[in-house]
Amino acid sequence: MATMCGRYAASRRPEDLVEEFEVERVEVRQPLPPDWNVAPTKQVYAVLTRAHGGQDEPRRTLRVLRWGLVPSWAKDPSIGSRMINARLETAAEKPAFRRAFSRRRCLVPADGYYEWYTPAQPGGGSGARPRKQPFFIHRADGRPLALAGIYEFWHEPGADPQDPAAWTTTMALLTTSAPDDTGRIHDRAPLLLEPASFEAWLDPARTDPAQVLELLVPAAPGLLEAYPVSTAVNNVRSNGPHLLDPLPPEPPVA
Repeated sequence: MATMCGRYAASRRPEDLVEEFEVERVEVRQPLPPDWNVAPTKQVYAVLTRAHGGQDEPRRTLRVLRWGLVPSWAKDPSIGSRMINARLETAAEKPAFRRAFSRRRCLVPADGYYEWYTPAQPGGGSGARPRKQPFFIHRADGRPLALAGIYEFWHEPGADPQDPAAWTTTMALLTTSAPDDTGRIHDRAPLLLEPASFEAWLDPARTDPAQVLELLVPAAPGLLEAYPVSTAVNNVRSNGPHLLDPLPPEPPVA
């Protein structure tokens, strides 16, 4: 289980996501407010392809899931706070993720995501640890990112299976080695999908892990841009578009 990505921004409205991701059905009771500091355990938008109540053909659907995957066999949903990411290298094999990776894949829309860069200490010293600098990473063309995710249904033990309140739907983001243009910031990054791969990635009938893995390719060079932002994002209670403001350049050293 990877520790990154751990924060992202998601400010687009459902109607914007319907157009961008060619959503056919919206199952959102209450729109989520814009969030520039999405953290684990929060409710988030996700795009997935499923039949509605098992009664019709699978359709591309916008839903609200909770970030932090809870395996169907878990006794306690609190495990989800530790299951926010799934490493691509092992997701098809890990008991917590393999069923979801095979059958329940989703897209998680994001304006961009945050990573923290740790400056190297001069001379490789072992003094006080340098302060980590957050960076915001986004598409250079301004379009939303489609983060690759997997999702799972969890039923509260002992509750009536017919009671919708007894069910929780959760998700985890897939991570991989960071592309060269962002690898200098952090060695891991969330997996991104391009529109040409959306249909195949979301297809619940595509269950062969080898075929699924073929859909996941590194981000094209130049696709992403990164810039430093305020450490205000470190506090999960901080929110607002100002978190995306670039830091002013440092004055030249005299």
